[in-house]
Amino acid sequence: MVVAVLVMTMIVTPAAIWFRPVQNTIPYKRRTVQKAKSDEEFRVLACIYNTRNVPAIINLLRTSNSSQRSPISVFALQLVELVGRASTMMVVHNARKAGPRNPSHIEAQADQIITAFDNYELRSEGVYTQALTARCAYTTMDEDICTVAKEKRSALIIIPFHKQQTIDGEMEDINPSIRSVNEGVLVNAPCSVGILIDRGSAESHDHARNIAMLYFGGPDDREALAYAWRMAEDATDVRLTVMRFIPSSDAVEVNHVDQNDGNHVSLQIDLEREKLLDDDYLSKFKIATMNSKSISYYELVLNDEEEAVKAIKSMDEHNHDLYMVGRGRGMVSPLTSGLDDWCDCPELGPIGDLLVTSQFESSFSVLIVQQYTKANKMREGSIRSTSSVNYADEIVMRPSISESEGFESFGSFRKWDNDN
Repeated sequence: MVVAVLVMTMIVTPAAIWFRPVQNTIPYKRRTVQKAKSDEEFRVLACIYNTRNVPAIINLLRTSNSSQRSPISVFALQLVELVGRASTMMVVHNARKAGPRNPSHIEAQADQIITAFDNYELRSEGVYTQALTARCAYTTMDEDICTVAKEKRSALIIIPFHKQQTIDGEMEDINPSIRSVNEGVLVNAPCSVGILIDRGSAESHDHARNIAMLYFGGPDDREALAYAWRMAEDATDVRLTVMRFIPSSDAVEVNHVDQNDGNHVSLQIDLEREKLLDDDYLSKFKIATMNSKSISYYELVLNDEEEAVKAIKSMDEHNHDLYMVGRGRGMVSPLTSGLDDWCDCPELGPIGDLLVTSQFESSFSVLIVQQYTKANKMREGSIRSTSSVNYADEIVMRPSISESEGFESFGSFRKWDNDN
């Protein structure tokens, strides 16, 4: 008996040490939209706090330009607050089927979410969807989101803003805990993150057709441009306007101070290197889209943040239904420096905060993008493996039935304002 136990120990111990689940051996390389290849699967984790989030998220996904050559896999994660002493649970739903006759509120919401994403898949080309429900406490919800994103090898996490627009146009705080969850995701995310704010566009459009991308510089803006480029590339019913904001020679320089906010990602930026990366990426973009009738690129030279604010607000008359901008971590500019002191929501960055908190006549959505960097590494030991929570049956996903020629450079705010 003793010999048998020793033999079993000698066999099992090395096997346990060297064994790894198959899913963990798959390389996780495509963590940003910018690095994603157009002919490869684009994997998105869409977080849902309540059913009001669903229309805006699906509208954004419809705008993401899926095709058989460039498919999109969407993981719709319903997030439910854990009540009492119940255990954390992760449910991976099967394809939609008849639910219980008297479903609970959570089950009814899950059924609505499954139905919405099933319809999105069936009516789109090159789309795969999977619906999940996570029951967890708000204090650990950001960890669970990041864990699912990592295990699904997502390139982008979409999280709804913690405020929603009311009938009179004001932004109302739905749940302060959601803000903390979003901030935790921004710090720990294993991939890029987009904060989505709906200002009435989802009610009148099934997808964005007139997109504005505001470019100030830095990794977050490059990521936002990469996503906007994907949306408009080869699309027949989407128009993209990229507006690059450039400080004039008369603009007052701003001293660079490293961000060190405990609630957000701290990021050290080499401004000279970032400017070279911006110029290089924009050059590639302009050359690649030079002959596109649906993509326009402009450069706007301004003196200070007041002119920048006026320029952005004047774009309202063009009826854009989606604005995209980077969070602007680590970047400093005389065109945004004064806005930092007035931010109600620093997690959106100065321009994102302006788009969300200011008054506009038109209805639109806003996507604030943060690019994954090494600073986004998750806290060691703080994120649980999804193997430690309970799962339902897995769903089998199925395929669904400025100097370049051709671009105009605006020399000043006044000229841009008059020409448009």
